[in-house]
Amino acid sequence: MAKPGTPVALITGAAGGLGRATVARLRERGMRVVATDRALAEIPCGAPLTVASLDVTDESAIIAVIARVLGELGRLDHVVHLAGIAGSGPLDSVSREDWQHVLDTNLTSAFLIAKATHAALAASRGTLTLTSSTNGLNGGSALSGPAYAVAKAGILNLTRYLAKEWAAEGIRVNCLAPGPIATPMVTGRFPSETIDRLKNAVPLGAIGEPAHVAHAIDYLTSPSAAFVTGTVMNVSGGLVLD
Repeated sequence: MAKPGTPVALITGAAGGLGRATVARLRERGMRVVATDRALAEIPCGAPLTVASLDVTDESAIIAVIARVLGELGRLDHVVHLAGIAGSGPLDSVSREDWQHVLDTNLTSAFLIAKATHAALAASRGTLTLTSSTNGLNGGSALSGPAYAVAKAGILNLTRYLAKEWAAEGIRVNCLAPGPIATPMVTGRFPSETIDRLKNAVPLGAIGEPAHVAHAIDYLTSPSAAFVTGTVMNVSGGLVLD
């Protein structure tokens, strides 16, 4: 069993817009947060926070970070996998190398993270939260490309599979399916005309904020969600209706 004490949360992609908001939210809850990303300088520091460089496509690096967390902090209660990249389409413009890179970064990384953290989460009866997208629910578009849509759809069934396989160990596995959110992946990638079109497509009439996703993660990792596993948290302002 995990050592008693402050719960520990590991967040990948912590330097991104969603990552920063999630780090802040879980720290507000009093968790010890291990923030990982390839861009360490962009992660806001200050206790209780540990930072670590991590390429989520590198299995040996993932294993090393988990070993460091357990060695230094003695436990791992929550894993939130936010790291990912977008692609672009249409299909005929996507090279095999680009296709594989998007799949590896978004989908294979989730497999690697899950495999490396399984034993620790079983010991703590913790949670794993993965990141899909509305692109994984509605087929996506050329804005983020076919590989992104396929990878995010794969996250949905990986979540469901793990939720069933790990339920007996008390591990809850859920995923997020955000719509357009005001992060660099959206606001830094698209011109204002495209952002306006995205906003107009959302029934609630706005681009989401990182805090909306962070609060969903806060819920999924909380005791309030103790009976929630295998679910897709649709945070899209109604862009996709379940």
